[in-house]
Amino acid sequence: MRRLCWLLLPVSALVADLGSKAWVLRTIGEGESLPVIKGFFYLTLGFNRGAIFGSLTWLPASARYLLFALAGLAALIYFGRLFLAKETSAWERLALGLILGGALGNGIDRLYRGAVVDFLDFVFGTWHYWTFNLADSFILVGAILYALRMILASKGDHPTPAT
Repeated sequence: MRRLCWLLLPVSALVADLGSKAWVLRTIGEGESLPVIKGFFYLTLGFNRGAIFGSLTWLPASARYLLFALAGLAALIYFGRLFLAKETSAWERLALGLILGGALGNGIDRLYRGAVVDFLDFVFGTWHYWTFNLADSFILVGAILYALRMILASKGDHPTPAT
């Protein structure tokens, strides 16, 4: 039953992602930009039809759709099994829940729009970061937490010799 309560995490991440995208789609037009913190943070609506950072856009739409569907399904099965496994620790479940919620949000976008809705837009001086969304943020934070957990667990498995 406790593992089922954990399902609230990916569902909450999914709802936050889809809700933020719905709000942005109602508020601004494609390519339009609203300053939140002028010179630093903007809401800029864009659609990513490719993979990470817009890669693979050269593939035909049908090939991208098939590739994303297969990769998404494989990721959901793999991370979903880990997430629901009895032996998964709370830290790992937290990380995996964020990854799953974000992956589902971007997957639903690809399925219904053929592209991922991006709108978080940061500028640092002359450097302009790629526009992204909450799902991307959840995936990144989840991946960092999961990697840290694995690094810390591996240090526990290999004690360092005393000097």
